[in-house]
Amino acid sequence: MRDRFSTGVVSVLAALLAALLTGCAPSAAGTDGGGTTGPSGGTASVRPSAVRTSGFGAVFLAVDECSSFGKTSFTEVPCSGERAAARVVARHDGTTADGPPCPATTDFVLHISEQSRLSDEDGDGAVPQGYACMRNLEPPHPGDPGGGGGPRTIVGDCVYGSGDGQVRETACEGKGARKPQYKVVKAVATRSRCPLSTALYVQLGGPQPVGCARPL
Repeated sequence: MRDRFSTGVVSVLAALLAALLTGCAPSAAGTDGGGTTGPSGGTASVRPSAVRTSGFGAVFLAVDECSSFGKTSFTEVPCSGERAAARVVARHDGTTADGPPCPATTDFVLHISEQSRLSDEDGDGAVPQGYACMRNLEPPHPGDPGGGGGPRTIVGDCVYGSGDGQVRETACEGKGARKPQYKVVKAVATRSRCPLSTALYVQLGGPQPVGCARPL
């Protein structure tokens, strides 16, 4: 059988200097491929391109702070406020390609552009490039197992063949645009550790990078 791999993650891009909010949500407001930090395997993508107008906390989008979504921008807001949409569950400097992966049940990723002194919130002259791993304050949670999105493919997620030896994530409930064909039932270090019933190996990343998937 020809091996196929998932592309791992699709990120939610948030350019803080300017642009438009774009998105598609066929299933549960997830990301097309595990929404997101690199390629992924999901059925929906939310790509807020945003202009940061001001920060609410001492550090822009620090852990446990919240963001709001808008059509042309997003801002950091109090988590108890009506505009709060998602909470930061992890925050790292640099890029997703070089930094640690987001937590497994992250719903989407905001990429934070480096800022100049004029837009710096703490007065040190720079806001470094980074990324924030976000979790919606309310359902749906595409990053949950079987949710059909998020920046990572994890155990419990379902995938379908997208051609050229690739697979992408889709909601296990089967109500998305694409029906699930395989379900990741186990994560292991090497293919030889997968159950005999494994029909597909899915690239997960991390210390157990091989996902063992069975047909549905």
